[in-house]
Amino acid sequence: MDLPRTGANGHERLKTAVDPIASILKVIREGEIFLVCSHAGPDGDAAGSMLAMGMLLEAMGKRADLVAADRLPEIYRGLPGAEGIRTAKHVHGPYDAAILLECDGLARTGLQGLEELFLVNIDHHATGIEYAHVNWIEPDATCVGEMVHRLFLAAGVEVTPAAATCIYTTVLTDTGGFIYGATGASTFELARDLTLAGANPIRIAQQVYFSKPMAKLLLLGAALQNLHREGRLAWLWITHNDMVRSCAAEEDCEGIANYALSIAEVEAAAFLREGTENRVHVSLRSKGRINVAAIAERLGGGGHENASGCVLAGPLRLAQEQILGELRGALAGMAAEPG
Repeated sequence: MDLPRTGANGHERLKTAVDPIASILKVIREGEIFLVCSHAGPDGDAAGSMLAMGMLLEAMGKRADLVAADRLPEIYRGLPGAEGIRTAKHVHGPYDAAILLECDGLARTGLQGLEELFLVNIDHHATGIEYAHVNWIEPDATCVGEMVHRLFLAAGVEVTPAAATCIYTTVLTDTGGFIYGATGASTFELARDLTLAGANPIRIAQQVYFSKPMAKLLLLGAALQNLHREGRLAWLWITHNDMVRSCAAEEDCEGIANYALSIAEVEAAAFLREGTENRVHVSLRSKGRINVAAIAERLGGGGHENASGCVLAGPLRLAQEQILGELRGALAGMAAEPG
């Protein structure tokens, strides 16, 4: 592939501000072998968009290697082609480009070996940054899966039932079942198009919401015992011992923060998980009036305005005080707003 190679790591960043879709398709058409990856601890958007991107590349006559630093959560292992995602911590090979989905930097992937590759960055987070050689950041997109769908359409590639299933899963999960994020009329138009293309909404929803492992429910029970509320703020947490007693994996923590947010009149919520090496993983949620992405970014994390996360130094008690201080400040600012 004939690409400029004069930048800091042997490549020159391409100008993609005018038409990033055209720039990405140019990279794909001029290459042959691609690496596709997303963030560590893959969620529904990461899993579905990786699989759909792999299908797009293969339909365009390319080879795609799908790699994730962590295994897919159980509820996504039944997606079409999921068995083809390889779990690794280091990547190497004669790739023409690495396509990074939903990552705000190389560290977010949890993979080593990306530094010397030509990088394509596709992200929809408000905290996304242009770190790659080709960057497409679309904060108004419902999910990265939606952006991959646009690539299908721009390339003139058929959205097969398998691809539609993967992309529908990204939409369903990244909107929390169509209740937050950039959900709007276009979201349901996309869901309709994917359904017409062969996605089965009932089957996908049942797989996502009604196939949880027992360990996840035991962990949820432990978290709910630590549920607290303070006006429009709610929070809950689990310790490392809770994880061990529940026989839970990190993936089983997904969605627990939403239970605190679901309380009537609560505007913002936090879920804290005590990890190893004196680190505390924090998930932040908002009903829309508090921008939790801004809070997460100040603390070294990122995400959506209504759903974000970060990692804080422990112990758990100090991390809790830190994040609650941030949320209290944001709520106080909201109260001071006119109207």
